[in-house]
Amino acid sequence: MKQKYLKNIIHTNRVICAPGLAIGLLFLAGLLCFPAFSQDANRFFQAGAYKSNITPKLGGPIIGNWDSPPAEYVHDELFARSIVLDDGESKLVLVTVDNVGVDQKVFDAAKQTIEQATGIPASHVMMASTHTHSATSARGVGDKGREWHASEPLDEYQAFLASRIADGVQIALRNLEPARIGWGSVDVPQHVFNRRWKMKPGTPTPNPLGGTDIAVMNPGVGNPNLLEPAGPTDPEVAYLSVQAIDGRPLALLANYSLHYVGGVPDGEISADYFGMFADEVQELLDAARQNPAFVAMMSNGTSGDINNINFSGPRVKHPPYGKMKLVADDVARAVVKGYHDIVYQDWVPLQAKQVLLNLKVRRPDPELAKFVREVAARPDSVEGRHRLEKTYAKRIKQMETFPDTIDVIIQAFKIGDLGIGAIPFETFVEIGLELKERSPMKNTFTIALANGLYGYLPTPEQHQLGGYETWLSTNRVEEVASEKIIAQLLELFGDLD
Repeated sequence: MKQKYLKNIIHTNRVICAPGLAIGLLFLAGLLCFPAFSQDANRFFQAGAYKSNITPKLGGPIIGNWDSPPAEYVHDELFARSIVLDDGESKLVLVTVDNVGVDQKVFDAAKQTIEQATGIPASHVMMASTHTHSATSARGVGDKGREWHASEPLDEYQAFLASRIADGVQIALRNLEPARIGWGSVDVPQHVFNRRWKMKPGTPTPNPLGGTDIAVMNPGVGNPNLLEPAGPTDPEVAYLSVQAIDGRPLALLANYSLHYVGGVPDGEISADYFGMFADEVQELLDAARQNPAFVAMMSNGTSGDINNINFSGPRVKHPPYGKMKLVADDVARAVVKGYHDIVYQDWVPLQAKQVLLNLKVRRPDPELAKFVREVAARPDSVEGRHRLEKTYAKRIKQMETFPDTIDVIIQAFKIGDLGIGAIPFETFVEIGLELKERSPMKNTFTIALANGLYGYLPTPEQHQLGGYETWLSTNRVEEVASEKIIAQLLELFGDLD
């Protein structure tokens, strides 16, 4: 009874004692206001959410593929979706952004504004791009690699994006209300496939760096030379839900290790299946037209080597946006089915830690450096063994301007006994699986492309197999970087008590 009464009257860090109540209630109110109960006065839980429209102007280049057509049409709007959690002592912020990859300095600018406006420290704010391949650049316009130079000023869209993220978090904070929280997970295996394949002996597998690979990315559906996938998948969809104390859904964050889906016509802006998932969850929960609005969001897990193409076949044709709707609907229905089994808690402690981890930047060995010089000097009319030799020679040359080391943000949240890790790379699935297995938390998932993006993050074993994700300039940090990041995240999880 006392606990229920406390929930009804505590909405800030103060206990409100109303005079004029009956004698018995006055006595109870006096007890509640007595210093002996001050330790419980902060023991309340609140949550708030908001989504900010971040759709860019038409005309900018849509990035994520080998060509960058100008944006000519908006199929569906892009959003920065925010959730704020408050346990009475600490606040945590989770943000997903509909973009292929957001530069760290854009997120840093948003975090600085948030900290100045709200007092929430940057270490308690986790931001990540979803990895839709149908949005304009948030990493600077021009030569690849600008994001590695912190002194570069934000361009027009980057500045707009940082401001809209900060606006959204501040509004989510204004939307805080007494809430309860719960989480769970469900497997959706039918839409995740390892996109890297080992090929049968004798299959030509040249790469643009003058060598040959063992693993090939996207080898073609039904390719007769397929041998076996080069790695595993992770079918788990983890989800975190917050409800108002009257049962209204406030927000839901999901996490799935699926790269993106695609099927978007050239020149069209779309949030991909991440946006469709959010819309479908809202519909299934009958949460439209609420005030404040319900916010669903999908974060990208460890999907650096995962897509939803079944290379074993058969080939299935889908109309534009058809396949992503299929994926979004299946995942949303599975999550909502699990949603109804969530055991909610009225209060959980919130904690966060982050560090800057120093990693070495990769450099070409003497043999590769010689090959790059030869390719750069070769006339365009002369064909090489691989069609991308010129492209990679240029990218590797650009890396000469990169620093010798880079500091990346490694971040961990603890929400009750749930652990969330954040890694600023397109992270291979093996890394997420290892973190789940070794984490001291009861439940753990990893959000990739978080707090920045510094390229692909294969494991050392996958580096030995080669393939697109391991090529220098696609991968830019030392080959043992994943081991250092795993060790660092496990240490952070261990430090959160």
